[in-house]
Amino acid sequence: MVGTQNRTILLQDLGTKDYKETWDFQEEVFARVVAQKKLKRDNPEMDTDNYFFFVEHPHVYTLGKSGDVSNLLLSEKQLEEKGATFYKINRGGDITYHGPGQIVGYPILDLENFFTDIHKYLRLLEETMIMVLADYGLKGMRSEGETGVWLDVGTPFARKICAMGVRASRWVTMHGFALNVNADLGYFDNIIPCGIRGKGVTSLHVELGREVDEDEVRQKIVKYFAELFEAKLIW
Repeated sequence: MVGTQNRTILLQDLGTKDYKETWDFQEEVFARVVAQKKLKRDNPEMDTDNYFFFVEHPHVYTLGKSGDVSNLLLSEKQLEEKGATFYKINRGGDITYHGPGQIVGYPILDLENFFTDIHKYLRLLEETMIMVLADYGLKGMRSEGETGVWLDVGTPFARKICAMGVRASRWVTMHGFALNVNADLGYFDNIIPCGIRGKGVTSLHVELGREVDEDEVRQKIVKYFAELFEAKLIW
């Protein structure tokens, strides 16, 4: 690549934030980075920015652009009764759930600052989570053809602990991952998660039999993400 590469990533914890509000915010930041890239063509010494947002959403179901709406098993009235919302969105993947007790991460990166390979990007996101889980004595695994991180792949007890779905355009990423830490797994009963039948979903607190410190998990995510992407993450 001609010009400079900025491997500094600006970190921000958005706290608890409505899904649509966060999506709109992501789109604004995404558009800003894409605009920087256009300017960089004529000014190769310019840097483009990278961001990483942590957030927790109120109960919400989101359906990716290639997803099947029949994987949502609730009517509008039932959604309302459960205090949940539903959105069709522009990431890859099928349907998933976000809610309290789940750590959601949205990296908005100019991959030309790192590498131009979406497959590698997804694998490094998965590897970050696998390293975090290892710190808690759990063996996170990949499941062939199914993006995300699982436990006990290849057994009747395979269950997903981290879902992923991203969008990338002009090598700029958005959306990201959702790691179940202290999540209420009952909400997953209302969907066919990621459109995959016959496989379960789990959460870190279920696997460990105790509530987990979410700040500690965020710190571990930041540490391993920085290592794998050879980046500097700053608050």
